[in-house]
Amino acid sequence: MESVRTTSRPAVWLMLGIVLVALNLRPSMAAVGPLLSAIRGDIPLSFSLASLLTMLPVMAMGLAMFFGLGVSRRLGEQRTVLLSLLVIGLATLSRLFLDSAPQLIVSAVLAGIGIALIQALMPALIKARFADNVALCMGLYVTSIMGGAALAASLAPLVMLHGGSWREGLAVWAALALFAALAWWIQDAGTSSVTAARVGKDTFFSNTRAWWLALFFGLGTASYTCVLAWLAPYYMEQGFTEQHAGLVLGFLTAMEVIAGLAVPAIANRSRDRRRVLSALLGLIIAGFCGLILSPQHLSLLWPCLLGLGIGGLFPMSLIVSLDHLDDPQRAGNLTAFVQGIGYLIAGLSPLLAGVIRDSSGSFEGAWWSLTAVMAVMLLMVQRFDPQHYARHIR
Repeated sequence: MESVRTTSRPAVWLMLGIVLVALNLRPSMAAVGPLLSAIRGDIPLSFSLASLLTMLPVMAMGLAMFFGLGVSRRLGEQRTVLLSLLVIGLATLSRLFLDSAPQLIVSAVLAGIGIALIQALMPALIKARFADNVALCMGLYVTSIMGGAALAASLAPLVMLHGGSWREGLAVWAALALFAALAWWIQDAGTSSVTAARVGKDTFFSNTRAWWLALFFGLGTASYTCVLAWLAPYYMEQGFTEQHAGLVLGFLTAMEVIAGLAVPAIANRSRDRRRVLSALLGLIIAGFCGLILSPQHLSLLWPCLLGLGIGGLFPMSLIVSLDHLDDPQRAGNLTAFVQGIGYLIAGLSPLLAGVIRDSSGSFEGAWWSLTAVMAVMLLMVQRFDPQHYARHIR
């Protein structure tokens, strides 16, 4: 099936719209970690219960992936994105008025559903509209997701200090959703009839390679979600202030942004992604080891290594999935399956880390566990030989 390409000017506006939308896909979660101490001072939360603020929206993202493409098929991509941004914005704004843990968790889950609807359709849209530069455009999209996380992690403590309450630090990101919705509505994406009308009913539940890709994506994203939830609290336990811990998390996500831009561009030179994936996993392993063994010394090096590794691994995991199929819609269905299963796996990591912290009094056990997971993924990478893709998924 022939890919649809945009002309230069509409493509630029479409990519700009995608970037602005993607900036909204992490602040609802990324702002929580740096403010967790203040939240726990106001609302009784154990670390295990606090982990639900990251775990449940990630799990909701996974479940919603399975009907996200169906929603975009019925509503069209334009209206699906607008509806999703509205859900994210309202869920985020509601945090101004919340005064209990269940209400805070419900707001996180609603935001996760809105996030998932967007993430389900974006890979297919990019594959269809930017067929000649899929890796580069996926890099821009994923980098923007991480850029939103960097903004929220860095600025949420400053907003709290200025406003006097953690609620303002969590709720201010509703303004970003409103801005993105206006920009998406104004720009003429012209895509509603392209992928929405042609989304098939491919199911990959019986395909072994699809499960392998989903497991790889899920384990890699587990490191991202766990770091997003617990890195700032970990540094606060090392004596950092909330503002400084938030800046460390912001620095890590800034490194993710750099890697998200650079790594797909480098990897675009070859369809064999295995060397790049192995190097990224090596960076993550080194970062976790440094975080455990020497958190007080070279304290910015370890978040730098983690950010570069995680920031490159996230888009590359999706790009490897897209590589398996040439047709944009089938590739979109595959990435929706991969993300759906993957986010369900990744959502467990903040909870497990919170349980480890409650039982042992330290996050070090969680970091060691993730180090072992990355080592297992190094073995999994060797299975991604592009010469055999057609044999695994027809």
